[in-house]
Amino acid sequence: MATLKELSKQQELLSGGHRLCAGCGIPPIVRLILRAANGPVVATTATGCLEVGTTIYPYTAWRIPWIHSAFENAAATISGIESAYRSLKKQGRLPGGDKDVKFVAFGGDGGTYDIGIQALSGALERGHNFLYVCYDNGAYMNTGIQRSSATPMLSNTTTSPAGKVIPGKQQWRKDLTRIVAAHNIPYAAQASPHNWSDLSKKAEKAMQVNGPAFLNVMSPCPLGWYTKSEDSIKLAKLSVDTCYWPLYEIENGVLKITYKPKEKKPLAEWLKPQGRFKHLFKPENAHLLEEFQNRVDMEWQRLLDLDGKRL
Repeated sequence: MATLKELSKQQELLSGGHRLCAGCGIPPIVRLILRAANGPVVATTATGCLEVGTTIYPYTAWRIPWIHSAFENAAATISGIESAYRSLKKQGRLPGGDKDVKFVAFGGDGGTYDIGIQALSGALERGHNFLYVCYDNGAYMNTGIQRSSATPMLSNTTTSPAGKVIPGKQQWRKDLTRIVAAHNIPYAAQASPHNWSDLSKKAEKAMQVNGPAFLNVMSPCPLGWYTKSEDSIKLAKLSVDTCYWPLYEIENGVLKITYKPKEKKPLAEWLKPQGRFKHLFKPENAHLLEEFQNRVDMEWQRLLDLDGKRL
């Protein structure tokens, strides 16, 4: 894997000057992943923050061939592009001959966990050679902070408001990484932008496999989390150190945890700086905070029990 110094010398394939929010986790995620292509790469992006913030007409922040896809079909779009490439290559009609091209689709949790899961499942089952990246900020942030199936339990959103009767979203988030891995694809992993080395290694692996690959990446959102923009990377790290967002990979069916905190931090350290969880710190809601912590502990132990095993 390239060193940080070597990575800094590579051309940015997503330029500056885009309109994504200050502190948004998406730009560093996209930049690190595109660097791992190490050659020609074509991308498609589902409707969402990344698409809106990088392609306000008549400008674009993309320095690679890029296609805007509808909210629900980024995976279908990239599988079509990949199929056309293979056909042209087989016919000898591809400009540049046998040049190896990588194909990447980006989508938020709304366009991946929810609206786009049908197209994603189909593309994975068909075995197309592409990487799908979900930048998971935990809600439909682009359209007004509505809850998604990736939204954390007890989070306050515009469609799951925290009130006296119902204290935010009632359901645990969907375990999309494991759902994707159940398609028996070569590679699936969870990552976080604060750990650039881990994310880069996983992106390189994902780019090199023959067949579908998937990365689910924690993406802090100051707007929807009600946090300070300068705290985004710190909060990404806390999501991992509290074990809410474990870092692991599933390679050819074998699960491996890629980072285990030396000292697992209390979940409250990640929750408290976020305005979407402020209601949990009222005295009358102490039991909810305990419930949330217990669920995180249970999920982390379940993952520890699977470490090194074939699923």
